[in-house]
Amino acid sequence: MAKLTAAGIRKLKPAARAVKHYDGEGLYLEVPPTGRWRWRFRYRWQGKQQLLSLGLYPAVSLSDAREKGRELQQQLRDGIDPSAHRKATNRTTTAPDTFAAVAREWFEAVHIKRVVEAHSARNWRRVEVYLLPTFGRCPIGEIDPPELLALLRTIEASGKTETARRVKTLASHIFRYAIATGRATRDPSTDITGLLAQNKAKHHAAIVDPAELGRLLDTIDHYQGNFGTVEALQLSALLFVRPGELRRMAWADIDTEAATWRYHPSKNGLPLVTPLPRQAIAILDRLQPVTGNGFYVFPSGRDPKRPLSENTLNAALHRMGYKGVMVAHGFRATARTILVEHCNANPEWVEMQLGHRVRTANGRAYDRTTFLQQRRDMLQQWADYLDQLRQA
Repeated sequence: MAKLTAAGIRKLKPAARAVKHYDGEGLYLEVPPTGRWRWRFRYRWQGKQQLLSLGLYPAVSLSDAREKGRELQQQLRDGIDPSAHRKATNRTTTAPDTFAAVAREWFEAVHIKRVVEAHSARNWRRVEVYLLPTFGRCPIGEIDPPELLALLRTIEASGKTETARRVKTLASHIFRYAIATGRATRDPSTDITGLLAQNKAKHHAAIVDPAELGRLLDTIDHYQGNFGTVEALQLSALLFVRPGELRRMAWADIDTEAATWRYHPSKNGLPLVTPLPRQAIAILDRLQPVTGNGFYVFPSGRDPKRPLSENTLNAALHRMGYKGVMVAHGFRATARTILVEHCNANPEWVEMQLGHRVRTANGRAYDRTTFLQQRRDMLQQWADYLDQLRQA
């Protein structure tokens, strides 16, 4: 086989598909259509083909790659599996391409900016508990599908099937970030798709019968708990936003003259302007003398610089006797069902109000700031309907 030359490599051009340019003895240069060129070493061990990355070109020159290839060939002659030897050696590395370093970078540069604080904190805790002990010091480009599957199966064996699924998703985000930043070439989680146990979907407890909803609203009105908690539950029923979004409602984002609230939904991150019906404005007017001098509309009772606790609303519903029947997040399903089935609301406008990605026939997501007037009319109709249910 003809050997590569330094001059010949400089003349190479990317093709429509990845091309392998062989140098001999298992060494070749992989040239993808886009992205970085990488040296690879292919060999067989115990009857199975194995592949190792030797670094990126031109940081690793032809002579450097050949030297690394000769070292690996010597390991094979000595009865050593180069892949196992590398993993054993690199488990203690602290280079910036370790899984831990890339995970932390992804979390700070991407994840923490796209989701609410409580959600990002839970996800990072999962990374710390399940991924870092096994992969933290490993070069992220060297982690293979069997290793990841073994870890996820261990989590499954402990009865945490949903956790295993979430950990796989987090690992995939981290691997894809590593690919985008040139520290890995593939996401091993894609090769184990469908191999984990399927978790049964669990829906949030929600009331979808109008009469039952009326009784709940009346119960909330007469609840003797904290004033802010009562108002938060009432606003949840009116606007049906996610509880985390409501808890973090800031006074600076509310325009009472225009009767709008501008915020970023925690799931999609796209800006959403939600209209405020008259009943919502009345709630804010009652709250303004109490919390209007602070940042949050619903501050924590212990620390006004922090939002209301995420457990407060559900705890109040439990005390009202609705444990297992209704949760704060359930107001979303309640509105989605009753608005469409009993109020003849446009499902697309409801989905937009829910902060979901609504797409046209051509696959483009609707602009979240459009259909504002239609949603304003819909929410006012919904607020008036809730008042009727209360009276009934």
